[in-house]
Amino acid sequence: VLREGGAWFANQGVPNSGGTKCFSVSGHVNQPGNFEIPLGTPFSKLLALAGGVRNGHQLKAVIPGGCSMPVLPGEVMLATRMDYDSIAKAGSMLGSGAVIVMDETTCMVKALERLSRFYHMESCGQCTPCREGTGWLHRMIQRIIAGRGVQGDLEKLDDVASKIEGRTICAFGDAAAWPVRSFIKYFRDEFQYYIDNKQSLIKS
Repeated sequence: VLREGGAWFANQGVPNSGGTKCFSVSGHVNQPGNFEIPLGTPFSKLLALAGGVRNGHQLKAVIPGGCSMPVLPGEVMLATRMDYDSIAKAGSMLGSGAVIVMDETTCMVKALERLSRFYHMESCGQCTPCREGTGWLHRMIQRIIAGRGVQGDLEKLDDVASKIEGRTICAFGDAAAWPVRSFIKYFRDEFQYYIDNKQSLIKS
């Protein structure tokens, strides 16, 4: 940038998303790592830079900007470019650029349990919606995994998450709510199967 100038840097990207961005790709890829690419690069190209999905598996889901961002189905991401407007239009955000890739062997219920546990444990406790709500979310998902889920749990999870979102001093509450709401939105069948059958739909 110092040598070529700001205009040159901005031209590396697309309108409203100028320049490059560093993406840290982790999860079910053959070559996880950090990649600096122009904003507006197709996600499929970023995935190829990371060696593709591991061992020939199929892409199932991607969290495009760190674990606080809404998850998106794999087919949506494969049709999306890695810039702020494109990801927002798809229903998520670029956030930190920490891209988490999940293949078809991933149980989305168990994946969400791990995320919700993190937000429950890391909440500072200052704001009541976050302090109490993250505990509710985590315990309800734990209960589903333990085979004690009941009809109405998914609606209650979404309702609790909606009452955290936008109601805390910092953005941590939103970060805890968005994964829950998006996982249920896109992978509801897996959650419902777990409730109905007391076991995961994904056999691993």
